[in-house]
Amino acid sequence: MITLYHCTAARSFRPLWALEELKLPYELKMLPFPPRVFAKEYLALNPLGTIPLMMDGDVRMTESAAIVQYLATRYGPTPLAVGLDEADFGAYLNWLHFGEATLTFPQTLVLRYSRLEPEGRRNPQVAADYSKWFLGRLLAVEAAVASRETLCGGRFTVADVSVGYALLLAERIGLAENFGPAVAAYWRRLQQRDGFCRAVNAEIAAGEQQKVAATSW
Repeated sequence: MITLYHCTAARSFRPLWALEELKLPYELKMLPFPPRVFAKEYLALNPLGTIPLMMDGDVRMTESAAIVQYLATRYGPTPLAVGLDEADFGAYLNWLHFGEATLTFPQTLVLRYSRLEPEGRRNPQVAADYSKWFLGRLLAVEAAVASRETLCGGRFTVADVSVGYALLLAERIGLAENFGPAVAAYWRRLQQRDGFCRAVNAEIAAGEQQKVAATSW
């Protein structure tokens, strides 16, 4: 049984969404955000205190984009992955990691310096600068989905899960109002997927059952 440690709307939503798309059995462990502060017992499992942590037998992984790649490869073959023999294999890997390294990273600084730091340590200029950085990098997605439904392979893949989470985070922190028309339409399509809806419902149900409050940001 796969076990996923998760905070509502955190990066761990990527593997949760992928698990639902793959229809794999899993156990979802909800934690308050940030767990390194509010769930110190979690540090015994993941000394970094970061989310996600995915355990699959002896496998332990903490990088969200790597986890979705692992799941689609380990539990394939599946159309959610683009194969080595397909023309879009390189584009698939690039988008898969673009979602985290290029799109999510600047948003973490926006989140930190606009909401998470104590009032005296917040920095509106840092938040504004990294908001512009994110929106500038998002132009690549705008161009990619202006003429097609998904990012690569002619179908929905875990690359869309990776980038889709960055759009979810942008909505949570107030950046979605600046999406271009193609990205806005793409994000609407992603939210209509059964796998996405099941993932959202799973985190709500698990949070209520385990009495863990949803992340407030």
